Amino acid sequence: MLTGKQKRFLRAKAHHLSPIFQVGKGGVNENMVKQIDDVLEVRELIKVSVLQNCEFDRSEVAEELSTGAGAELVQVIGNTIVLYKESKENKQIVLPS
Repeated sequence: MLTGKQKRFLRAKAHHLSPIFQVGKGGVNENMVKQIDDVLEVRELIKVSVLQNCEFDRSEVAEELSTGAGAELVQVIGNTIVLYKESKENKQIVLPS
């Protein structure tokens, strides 16, 4: 579980990132969750955008992605979701305590 201070730190880091996944009409599927999990192992912090034609609520999508990938939900702002998961192999981000 992330503290408020850690979430603030991660939000600042994520500000300059571009979304690398898009959730569209099909919603969240198993393949997408697997890909997001793999990318989180490499990058630790990613943005996912929810397209206008997505049939699901963005908070549902955020919950599904974070639970499926075992990641922390940092923020849902507009149609963008920010996810964080500490890498096992190549840790880059050092969270404030």
